[in-house]
Amino acid sequence: MAAEAHGNNDLQAHEATYSGFLSLFRVGTAAALFTAAIVILLIAH
Repeated sequence: MAAEAHGNNDLQAHEATYSGFLSLFRVGTAAALFTAAIVILLIAH
């Protein structure tokens, strides 16, 4: 039983870490797209 509880805790920690990673990835992607759009607009003018 101890192994199951330990595995469940690892899964919860994994899900929390992965959720944080996805949030950071989304914000980073949006920031990169925004920066690229600004650069393209500056080059075009």
